[in-house]
Amino acid sequence: MLRTGVRSELLWTIVVVVLAIVGIVALWPQDSDPASGDPQTSQWRVTGEKPFIAMPPDAELAPLRSRADLAPCPTPGDVGPPPGGPLADITVPCLGTPGTVDLAAALAGRPALLNVWASWCTPCREEIPVLNAYAELPGAVPVVGIDVRDDATSALGLLADLDARYPSVVDTRGTLWAALQVPNAIPTSYVLRPDGSVRRVASPVVFTEPGEVARTVQRYLAEP
Repeated sequence: MLRTGVRSELLWTIVVVVLAIVGIVALWPQDSDPASGDPQTSQWRVTGEKPFIAMPPDAELAPLRSRADLAPCPTPGDVGPPPGGPLADITVPCLGTPGTVDLAAALAGRPALLNVWASWCTPCREEIPVLNAYAELPGAVPVVGIDVRDDATSALGLLADLDARYPSVVDTRGTLWAALQVPNAIPTSYVLRPDGSVRRVASPVVFTEPGEVARTVQRYLAEP
């Protein structure tokens, strides 16, 4: 009888411990904004809960645009019709000025660095000054930001606070997101090649200094 009682107490102890562990796991935070604790990535997850951007009226954005003082969005040059590629025929609003821009036409025949970002993304805040410094280097390719799942007023406010002047467009409907097949983590950068093709930058996921940006752009442009 003693052995039976001991076994019963042991079984109940095991049951209590297992239930306690299950409770802890159930309460553990699941899928916070940071993509992961992996030291090799500092991107932030983008979930379906964050909608694409509804642009406020130009009159409402005017003082914010004046404060941010972004460079104008690119405009088509005299290089003939734009090539094909994932950006073909996609028109999006310019963040810094009224109007829209067709990136494929505006950047036709030219390389560029496209950076997908949002004002709520902490790694983006750290990367934007690096991209701005790169954009000011001699020989740098044009840098164009793509603001996603954000609030345009917050986006302009962040760029003004960071004194970042390179142009950005606003992906109001998610068309650029879909065309570029952006992973559910930002920031994400793409090198646009003169033929209209794009290459997603796999490494580094977040740029930390202007020279790193320059080397990465040249590496992806040199790929066959």
